[in-house]
Amino acid sequence: MINVGMYYNVRQGHEAEFESTFSQVVEHLKSAKVGIRDAKLYREVGKSEYLIYTEWESLDSFKGFIQSRAFNDTVSGGRSIIEGRPRHRVFADVNE
Repeated sequence: MINVGMYYNVRQGHEAEFESTFSQVVEHLKSAKVGIRDAKLYREVGKSEYLIYTEWESLDSFKGFIQSRAFNDTVSGGRSIIEGRPRHRVFADVNE
């Protein structure tokens, strides 16, 4: 198992859209059984900065997701509400 943090700066006024899209994408990924176990969305208080903290079965399952068409479609669709380039950080499970 690994955890991945995905950091996003959302344009002001688009926070509700980002949060709604997050919920839809997570439900789709869980039902598609692509290796995601869980995902949580955190927002910095008073700002439009978000952390999506995900738990994956393996690094390979996460890499498969970020190379998928579904990921590219989601990213392409969100470009108009995201400021700058999102950052991702992989946290390995110390028990593996």
